[in-house]
Amino acid sequence: MDDERLKDLFKTALREVLEERKDILRDVIEEVLEDIALARAIDQGQRTEEASRSKVFSILEGGH
Repeated sequence: MDDERLKDLFKTALREVLEERKDILRDVIEEVLEDIALARAIDQGQRTEEASRSKVFSILEGGH
């Protein structure tokens, strides 16, 4: 089997899976977006001032 034929078969199989199982593609996209959001949050957190433990718990308990 030559490379071009194998490539076509793979594309066809992938296309069929994605058409039949759109939930798989949706899950992958959600994971990617979550990873991007987490990376941005980490980057932003590294550029901000550190907060004390008591300040963090005060915010979590509803205080400011």
